[in-house]
Amino acid sequence: MVKKLISILFLSLYLVSTTELYQLLKIPNLIEHYCEHKKLNPEMPLIAFLKTHYNHPVNDGDDGKDQKLPFIIHSAPLALVFTVMNPGFSFESKNSHVQQITSNKISSKDEDFRFKGFAGSIWEPPRFSLVI
Repeated sequence: MVKKLISILFLSLYLVSTTELYQLLKIPNLIEHYCEHKKLNPEMPLIAFLKTHYNHPVNDGDDGKDQKLPFIIHSAPLALVFTVMNPGFSFESKNSHVQQITSNKISSKDEDFRFKGFAGSIWEPPRFSLVI
């Protein structure tokens, strides 16, 4: 029984954090906001309230409260990652030796001359080698 409850809890947390289901947690805000509109206009039905806020949003002076309604603002889902580390697992890094590459500078007093020859060779791969 306890395993089933823990499984339901973890599944619920996962779904609320990675999908739009967290928007359902904002339903009390929707009810409270509808009650506020109902006090201002007692003849307003629920359908008219929903059309005003979802179908054709109108700037009615309470944008701060409107933004807290469900499915008005969408955000990127939260990614939860659980890992179990094996105590015998370790990372190793190896140092590799890379030979330094030297280039010959073009001896020219005209600075624009250096870039004239490179325009046609932009799609060619670099011509150097690494010694590992």
